[in-house]
Amino acid sequence: MLTIENVEVTYHHVVQALRGLSLEVPDGRIVTLLGTNGAGKTTTLKAASNLLGLENGAVGEGRILYRGRDIRGVAPDRLVQEGLFHVREGRRIFAEMTVEDNLVAASYALDRRDARADYDRVWDFFPVLKERRRQVAGYLSGGEQQMLAFGRAMIARPRLILMDEPSLGLAPKVVEEIFATIRRLNAEDGVTLLVVEQNAGLAFSVADYGYIMEHGQIVMEGPTETLRDDPDIRSFYLGVAEAGGGAGKDTGETRQSFRDVKHYKRRKRWLS
Repeated sequence: MLTIENVEVTYHHVVQALRGLSLEVPDGRIVTLLGTNGAGKTTTLKAASNLLGLENGAVGEGRILYRGRDIRGVAPDRLVQEGLFHVREGRRIFAEMTVEDNLVAASYALDRRDARADYDRVWDFFPVLKERRRQVAGYLSGGEQQMLAFGRAMIARPRLILMDEPSLGLAPKVVEEIFATIRRLNAEDGVTLLVVEQNAGLAFSVADYGYIMEHGQIVMEGPTETLRDDPDIRSFYLGVAEAGGGAGKDTGETRQSFRDVKHYKRRKRWLS
């Protein structure tokens, strides 16, 4: 569905954000991209949806293929019409418009004037939005705004959704609903998703495959079951370290300390 090959991205012609980055998102799968702040995750999504130009960024080298076709230079609105939808960090809804008008605007962008069936699908996924469809979107809670952003993506009938930090700033119960929606949309509609997330536990709970990113590069990848069991991932993304071991000692788990994290940053075993 999406292939990124050896992509280099710079901002303002001088700041390099991605360095030879490559990843694949197979059709019908959920893939997660993990990394710390500044690793280049959001830039990766913007490169795939061709939004870099809005922030004086550009892809210098490499290829980005959507459904086998190089999409460099294709307008973002055209990509939406072709089934690639980017749910950006921070929701980016029309705050002055009602919930329903946000969905109507999404359908008009796709030149779909009668989208009642699509609205009903959104109401089915998010009943609270139906209850508040006449309410101004800016007065919704953060979780409800994230649902609305997701709903606008659903209106596009996407083949591929790029999701940037869907859990950011949300209460745990709302986060569970959002990730349940991700699983449901993938299972029922066959939608492919690339999910950027800092909460590795959440990401691993829905994704089939994962990439770990640092300083604009992929440093580790594999099925989520494999990544979940890797000691470095457990220590520095899940925050769990092995404890004990040896004769006469019980083996358990402890939370990782900040001092250990600093030691890890110096060590960088997986980059060696």
